[in-house]
Amino acid sequence: QLEVVESGGGLVQPGGSLRLSCAASGFTLNYYTIGWFRQAPGKEYEGVSCISSSDGSTLYADSVKGRFTISRDTAKDTVYLQMNNLKPEDTARYYCSGAVETTCVGAHFASRGQGTRVTVSS
Repeated sequence: QLEVVESGGGLVQPGGSLRLSCAASGFTLNYYTIGWFRQAPGKEYEGVSCISSSDGSTLYADSVKGRFTISRDTAKDTVYLQMNNLKPEDTARYYCSGAVETTCVGAHFASRGQGTRVTVSS
């Protein structure tokens, strides 16, 4: 089981930015395809973004395209989710998860961390 730790959430006003971090516990994150997910109160768990382990290719949900950027710092063995122009509908608990598949398409994300809460409100 891949254990990860998410951090970086907080309270931000609409239009603001946050950067979430995903770090590994006990394994090397660089070897895995990493996905970011979120769940808002009363809503379904949904995929937000993904970065592949093979070539660093990325995927984004339509709702965050152009606002969120996923990246990987191999030296720090950390994956980031830069979130700009945040909207109230981005309010959710955000989770990262790892998959052994080398591409985002078809990856199976089995586990996740405790998540980090993001609240977008004025």
